[in-house]
Formats: sequence, C-alpha cells, structure tokens
Amino acid sequence: MIRVLFFGPVADVVQAREISVAFSDGMKLQDIITQLGARYPRAFEIISLIAINQTQVNDRQIALSDNDEIAFMAKFSGG
Repeated sequence: MIRVLFFGPVADVVQAREISVAFSDGMKLQDIITQLGARYPRAFEIISLIAINQTQVNDRQIALSDNDEIAFMAKFSGG
C-alpha cells in the first residue's frame, strides 16, 4: 500500500487528510498523480509541493516502493 497524505487546502478539497492506494510493481509517482487527479481534479490544480518519504521530489517518473508515503501540499501563505 501507498500512504497518501494531503495538507492544507489540498486536504480541504479532497475532504481527507489521508488515503491508501494499492501498490503495484513498476508504479511511478505519475501513476498516483494520474489516478488521484482524475478523482480530485481541483486538488491537483493547487498542488505545488510533493514529497515522498519526507523528501521533496520534482521527478514524476520516480519509481515507488510498497509502503511509501506521498505528501501533496499547496503553497501556504500567512504572516
């Protein structure tokens, strides 16, 4: 299983802070983005930061492993 976390406005749009996605061999980050983006298109319009296992990533072709944790976040603003 892949643990997917949502933070801030992304969690508000998805209406969940965490979901699980079944892992399959050869799975890449882009596969998760495509799958969840179809389900939550508004959330994926505001995502600006993605982390896998608490490390920020930019490469959407990065291979995933079973039990990975992916976090999706929007830019935070404040003072």
